[in-house]
Amino acid sequence: MEVIFTANGLIALLTLTFLEIILGIDNIVFLSIVSGKLKVEDQPKARRIGLLLAMAFRIILLFGITWVLSLQQTLFAIELSFFNAHITGQSIIIFAGGLFLLYKSVNEIHHKLEGEEESEKGKAGNTLTAAIIQIAVLNLVFSFDSILTAVGLVSMKEPSEGGFGYAGALEIMILAIIISIIIMMIFAGPVSKFVNEHPTIQILGLSFLILIGVMLLAEGSHLAHFRFGNDVEVASIPKGYLYFSIFFSLFVEFLNLRMKKTKNAVKLHNNKIVDKKLKDTDLLD
Repeated sequence: MEVIFTANGLIALLTLTFLEIILGIDNIVFLSIVSGKLKVEDQPKARRIGLLLAMAFRIILLFGITWVLSLQQTLFAIELSFFNAHITGQSIIIFAGGLFLLYKSVNEIHHKLEGEEESEKGKAGNTLTAAIIQIAVLNLVFSFDSILTAVGLVSMKEPSEGGFGYAGALEIMILAIIISIIIMMIFAGPVSKFVNEHPTIQILGLSFLILIGVMLLAEGSHLAHFRFGNDVEVASIPKGYLYFSIFFSLFVEFLNLRMKKTKNAVKLHNNKIVDKKLKDTDLLD
């Protein structure tokens, strides 16, 4: 544990904790939307179980980091005249997770915009078990992304080589995961309440999940080295661009919500405006 209390160890712990929280935003959004379809008394339980599953998956994968890294090896190759790929276990998991997220997000948007929102009877049909299964599937995908980020940030080299050593790096990563999950548990309730009370935030959140799904598809394709022709290879989407667009969109929506509270919404009815103009003209005449 003495590695954690060094200057480099504390910096690595704080940095990794912050990154885990940022990477967990998509997890909280998905949790909020899935748990919002449950009965009110089941919603906190779904959020707690979902975040505990996220923590358990990450810690288990950390202890099996050798197995996680082995998933980067090519399972089979596809070599055609117009398309080449080297499929890995990691690329399959991430690509499938992206497809699942796209399906779930588009399906939810369809239900909300087409007026097929669940009634109280419909909500009872959305069982806690079904919600947890969906959360667990997506948590597994997000956990791979989180663990690979952690391994890339915290060096497992020996202290003599400028790293933290295997045990020290493992301690820092596990502690960062536990702290970040505790923080997310504290804020998951208020965030879910806010999301479910504002329909525009729900649609915005689902749009974010579509973006993240596309990012996962691109990431999975990149890891599988998808190449079209001789020169065109699929590249991953930098996460910085994605999270900037998310935070900027949220900032704009918060401004809209604040303006909505400070003044009454303006409703324009063209026929009434025309009638008013005609009356004003008659008075002038």
